[in-house]
Amino acid sequence: MKRAFATTGVAWCADTLGAMSAAENLTRVRLDVAYDGTDFSGWARQPGLRTVQGVLEDALAKLFRRTPPAPTLVVAGRTDAGVHAADQVVHLDLDHEQLNALRHVRVPGGEAADAGTALAYRLNGILGSSTDVVVKRGGLAPAGFDARFSAVWRRYEYRVADRQETRDPSQRHRTVWWPAALDVDAMDRAAQSLIGLHDFAAYCKPREGATTIRTLQRFDWRRDEAGVLVAALQADAFCHSMVRALVGGCVAVGEGRLAASDLALILDVGERTSAFKVMPAKGLTLTEVGYPADDQLAARAEATRARREL
Repeated sequence: MKRAFATTGVAWCADTLGAMSAAENLTRVRLDVAYDGTDFSGWARQPGLRTVQGVLEDALAKLFRRTPPAPTLVVAGRTDAGVHAADQVVHLDLDHEQLNALRHVRVPGGEAADAGTALAYRLNGILGSSTDVVVKRGGLAPAGFDARFSAVWRRYEYRVADRQETRDPSQRHRTVWWPAALDVDAMDRAAQSLIGLHDFAAYCKPREGATTIRTLQRFDWRRDEAGVLVAALQADAFCHSMVRALVGGCVAVGEGRLAASDLALILDVGERTSAFKVMPAKGLTLTEVGYPADDQLAARAEATRARREL
């Protein structure tokens, strides 16, 4: 049975309280976030550096200064310094007092709002109208949802302008300008040869204790309507620097320095090589994160936590 709580401008329903974890008395909220990575030292909070997580968690601390401790964020995929996101996904858990603090939030239009919607609205107010990080939407997370472990894929885009007429100054922060013409057909053939379940050690910067086994579900190249080269990549997850290394290999193929078949051979060898360069971060954007149906979220999270093996 739903009971409405009287608020100013917000119809606060018992659905909000019903989403609480019975074990921990917490409510999980999903936020979808976009950011321009140019002036960030990546996603993850680091002492003395400006990061996306740091900026958002500082805003949360300000919002919940009277109901500490401030919640922390779990992200679908940590992005490197300079990498952008069109639709990053995070989750956080709110306790009863923090939920109560959101009950009186006024949302434009006066429409009914759950805790996630109210939280997104308040955070954007704190971040300001000219910020380089925006909370696009918020909502109560379904049971079993984990922004990181429930995800079934992450999708990225990489942009390269290899012709003078395609170098748009307004896009310079998200497009790499390349000095030589590139063969998009050869690049696409090379990309297609890497699709599947592989150990991508040759295309990753290794992290201690982390696996480099991934399933690359999509990798292709095309030219957009302006003639800019655009790579689309999708995988269950990506290793550190993996996308930029894969793109760098394809650019070497596009220039004719490597054959399309060489990228698969490098993959099989399994060791880092100097045959190509890892591409700059600014051309890379996380465009979307995919999740299964609500009733499969918990099972997916459990399966993802298991170490990948070939």
